[in-house]
Amino acid sequence: MKIQSYPTPNQGERRGGARPDIVLLHYTAMPDTDLVLKRLATPEAEVSAHYVVSPAGGVWQMVDEAARAWHAGAGRWGGCVDVNSRSIGIEIVNAASEPFAAPQMRAVEALVGGIMGRWALPPERVLGHSDIAPGRKIDPGPRFDWRRLALQGLAVWSEAKEAAGAGDEAAFCQDARAFGYTADVPPDTLLAAFRSRFRPGASGPLDATDCARMADLAARYPVDPEALIA
Repeated sequence: MKIQSYPTPNQGERRGGARPDIVLLHYTAMPDTDLVLKRLATPEAEVSAHYVVSPAGGVWQMVDEAARAWHAGAGRWGGCVDVNSRSIGIEIVNAASEPFAAPQMRAVEALVGGIMGRWALPPERVLGHSDIAPGRKIDPGPRFDWRRLALQGLAVWSEAKEAAGAGDEAAFCQDARAFGYTADVPPDTLLAAFRSRFRPGASGPLDATDCARMADLAARYPVDPEALIA
């Protein structure tokens, strides 16, 4: 995969000697790749990412993986509250209103796989912006094909099923915390973030399937103990 260089001044050192142990996926909500690159390279914008992936599958590196890009903002996963210092950010050019193009998905998969190999990251450390900032961020959104990544070992997924019925909100929230989600949001906000990734298209109140899938994820992929050190 060819990676082009488009450096940005919007970067710094990772704090406290942190190393990247999260890959964080975003969408840009802007459809024009050139405008995205220019914005992420503008000092006044105070935002950046390590990589940008266009709909045609082009990849630009803006920040070295060892450096800290400014893409996560306020958020947390497990005990990690400085996500920028612990992550590699990928901005996927998408206006949030259309599917992700096949060449783009192939490029994202190759990029994520390479990062995972270089930093020895397990698939549960590939996250979306909505995972670490539920309610504040919704990207990469329900149109992003997380299951496709999971089938290649590049993310995690659950298809656990339970008999139809109401869900146990307390159990759902407890399992969500064990998996890595923050406890500092209302249960309905947490449910929306979870469904956007793991049950796109689902609606209505919390149900038994939501609880079964969250419990399955918590049991198989409890948040890395290392993430309890911010």
